[in-house]
Amino acid sequence: MEFKFTHWEDEENDDKDQPVRGVFAISQRPSVLLQGGQALITFEEEKVASQILRLPKCSVACEDTHVDVKPKRIKMDATVQFEVHLDVSRKTVQFSNAPPSMCEERMEDRLEMSFSRPSRGGGEVERVRYDRSTGTGQITFLHTGVAEGLAMTGSYRVDLDSEVNVQVGPVYTYQLRMFQTFCGTPKRTIILDDIEDAEDEEDLQDHLEIHFQKPSNYGGEIDSIKYVSRGKTLQAVFCEDMAEMEA
Repeated sequence: MEFKFTHWEDEENDDKDQPVRGVFAISQRPSVLLQGGQALITFEEEKVASQILRLPKCSVACEDTHVDVKPKRIKMDATVQFEVHLDVSRKTVQFSNAPPSMCEERMEDRLEMSFSRPSRGGGEVERVRYDRSTGTGQITFLHTGVAEGLAMTGSYRVDLDSEVNVQVGPVYTYQLRMFQTFCGTPKRTIILDDIEDAEDEEDLQDHLEIHFQKPSNYGGEIDSIKYVSRGKTLQAVFCEDMAEMEA
């Protein structure tokens, strides 16, 4: 997955009570798992890849022998991309690990007093919500800035029957939008299969490249090539400039 922050969403009315809004784009890059005895080869021109795919097999000359390889079209699973629209509260934080050591009303009073202390990073509290069954709740401050500061620290000291450090974090909501799936085949990239390890990995890759860049072998200029010897595997990930996907 590729994760990218795209932009903040600015509010036209500049209302400080509005949440901080951001948009993140998440896309899954297409990939293929290369097995041992396979090579991935990308040509500069689509027509060269098409020519090679029409051949049932190719005989590649090595130092003292020939190696037969089978060109195959790449089959890839569908990939997805979507946007996450995130709203983070400017005035409210959530907390956890606050044990119910007293009645609910008194707990809320103690929490309000503790979170109102500027010396600890708190501020004037507007509202307290507490769930004694889970030891969690939310604190809403009267002014912005306090919640953001506390969310960054991650913990806060409150005075209950004894001093307790509670976990503090931001309050946020999110929506998934622009969900799309893609399925296609690379136009310039093919797999060479059933390759025997006649030489070491690097030497055999060089001979494959020499063979498939020759026009007399129906080849052409090669953009990239990777051979995986038997007993190994390799996950190959495609970029937009390396594999143009058909719709």
